[in-house]
Amino acid sequence: MLRHVILICASLVLAANPASSQQSPPNTANAKQIEALVNKAAAIVDTKGKAALSEFRERGSEWWSGDVYIFAYSPDGTVLLNPATPAREGHAYHGETDKKGKAFHDELMKMAQTKGSGWVDYWLPKPGQTEPSQKWSYVKAVKAEGVAFVGAGFYP
Repeated sequence: MLRHVILICASLVLAANPASSQQSPPNTANAKQIEALVNKAAAIVDTKGKAALSEFRERGSEWWSGDVYIFAYSPDGTVLLNPATPAREGHAYHGETDKKGKAFHDELMKMAQTKGSGWVDYWLPKPGQTEPSQKWSYVKAVKAEGVAFVGAGFYP
């Protein structure tokens, strides 16, 4: 009986510990597709600079298909590209939180600045819905002047 209590307590501690939370999305074809797409977009931005962002605006292209699209931020956190919601472009959203209190714009910036690339999860409504769902976004830092990183995400 004591052993069961200890196991239950240990499980609760691990579940409450953020260090034990998942640090990347499930290993799926979607995740691999997003990484490849972002890496390809980052290479184009590194070569062509900020002007390359206009290439990513075309719906139905490899850069924007269904709910997956390339987005980009400037070094000060301003949204440079969000073809799905262009009204967000030109604004910075420091401190904006998701339903769980994560300042996800800041986390996207931090990931690109500190690790160069990686995954960030947060909770937003899927297009056309009002209830938030988990979303995973992959970001990659770029060297182009005026652009900090590019990224794309998906809802698992």
